[in-house]
Amino acid sequence: MTRFWKTLAAALLLAAPQARTDAMSAQTPLTPEERHVILDKGTEAPFSGAYDHQFSPGLYLCRQCGAPLYRSDDKFDSGCGWPAFDAALPGAVKRIPDADGRRVEIQCAHCDGHLGHVFTGEKITPRDTRHCVNSISMRFEPLSGGQLGRAVFAGGCFWGVEHLMRQAPGVLAVTSGYTGGKTAFPTYEQVCRGDTGHAEAVEVVFDPAKTSYETLAKLFLEIHDPTQLDRQGPDIGAQYRSAIFYADEEQRRVAASLLALLRDKGLKVATRLEPLDRFWPAEAYHQDYYGRKGTQPYCHARVKRF
Repeated sequence: MTRFWKTLAAALLLAAPQARTDAMSAQTPLTPEERHVILDKGTEAPFSGAYDHQFSPGLYLCRQCGAPLYRSDDKFDSGCGWPAFDAALPGAVKRIPDADGRRVEIQCAHCDGHLGHVFTGEKITPRDTRHCVNSISMRFEPLSGGQLGRAVFAGGCFWGVEHLMRQAPGVLAVTSGYTGGKTAFPTYEQVCRGDTGHAEAVEVVFDPAKTSYETLAKLFLEIHDPTQLDRQGPDIGAQYRSAIFYADEEQRRVAASLLALLRDKGLKVATRLEPLDRFWPAEAYHQDYYGRKGTQPYCHARVKRF
């Protein structure tokens, strides 16, 4: 994206649907305690939840329906006695006025299960948002050795990459964001200046029973031009570089093999392999841009290469 687009209305509401698979939706029945919180909008006792002080890498899913809700990267210790997040996965959580007339309740956008409340204006993190969530409303899924997979790709404007990746079978959630740089809590304006080192990227959460990392990496290499260096179409700069951010040695091996195949076909591949560091979600108005607008990407289209 060029700077022209930063004038787009940041107030656009998210409407990204959260896909589920049979494996994720096969939940065990709720216990009486879970029903009290999730269905009757109760609250677990502070400092009693299983996830209050857990910060292992992974995702937090809705206990009732299995939809992905929060990323561990966005979790912080607020000292309040309940798990706290300063961002949710795009479209995963909805806000409604609480019955007490003072607070804002948060619910799973897919099943309406009660999660907790959201607070702003506390200045605890730069995002100035605290999702205060009952542990009992969630289920933690590690991204290493768990039932979900994670892939991070950068291929120019994240709008187009996100739009095409979220249509792939087995994909559960796609988030546009920034990675590969040195600045914490980067903003779009900072990344556009090109001085943070970040690339516009997408984080793809997928069900390994439905698809594979290799399948998604192939798709990524077909929906953008991997031969363009530090640009993609009209978007120029290192923030638009083509890169695969690998989380472990197996992902690095798979990605390197695919890039070698393309080179054997005669392509002058510019795609970089970079170790995955923290992924920072982009601002809300960047999420599911083409889905909300009802148009197609302007600089991404699939070209069969494998």
